Amino acid sequence: MAHWNPSGKLAVVTGASSGIGRCLSKQLVARRCCVIAVARRGDRLQELADQIGRDRADGMLLPIVGDVTDPQTRGQIESQVRSRGGRLDLLVNNAGIGGIGPFERATESRLRKIMEVNFFAPAELTRRLMPYLKSSGDAVICNLGSVLGHRAVPDKSEYCASKFAMHGWSDALRAELAGASVQVTLVSPSTTRSEFFDTLVESDAGATSKSIGSWPAERVAAATLTAIRKRRAEVVLSVGGKLLVYADRLCPPLMNWLLQKRSGQ
Repeated sequence: MAHWNPSGKLAVVTGASSGIGRCLSKQLVARRCCVIAVARRGDRLQELADQIGRDRADGMLLPIVGDVTDPQTRGQIESQVRSRGGRLDLLVNNAGIGGIGPFERATESRLRKIMEVNFFAPAELTRRLMPYLKSSGDAVICNLGSVLGHRAVPDKSEYCASKFAMHGWSDALRAELAGASVQVTLVSPSTTRSEFFDTLVESDAGATSKSIGSWPAERVAAATLTAIRKRRAEVVLSVGGKLLVYADRLCPPLMNWLLQKRSGQ
């Protein structure tokens, strides 16, 4: 099958105001793709739209300011897709949040907020947009997961759970849509150098995250676009990320021991 071509296509990208979503939106527009960019921070979205306008890149960027956990925002996205012809070629579920700290000391609100943003909202948005994706005849759903959706680590239990959910849902959805001309791609980065850690949910004071092979957001976005264009089912990014995933597959007891040592058990 030929590579997926962004030119002339319509895409929805969530979490588009910064990091991977911002970079991916710019890369898509540069390839003549019309992007509906969704994020909570309107000033950052407007900066992105202004920058794209100054650069005179081909394609368009249509900003929607809102929270994907809000059904009203999801309705706005659907209305914009419908107004553009009722056909959607690419959905990138990128918006996400995290939290750091032992589960025992965390709150119910942290668990629920992380699961809502990282899993429930993208799942419901995808369900809502499914008729338009099927109308494309050549659509891709790209879910941004994490290497921590393959192997959980201490002090990020809620985040790991949300990414395991994204991983399992992506696998099931891919099988369900096999005959519908809708490809489901799961991209699993390790640590991305972005503003992600500036917005941690109810995390311990001074909490930090140890890198297992960090990439800049631009590189993650480029690898994500390559995975989309090649219609890949799943990609794990960075050497460190691959080591974590494949070491766990080959020798789970060793990984259990290493992670227990890391957490001081």
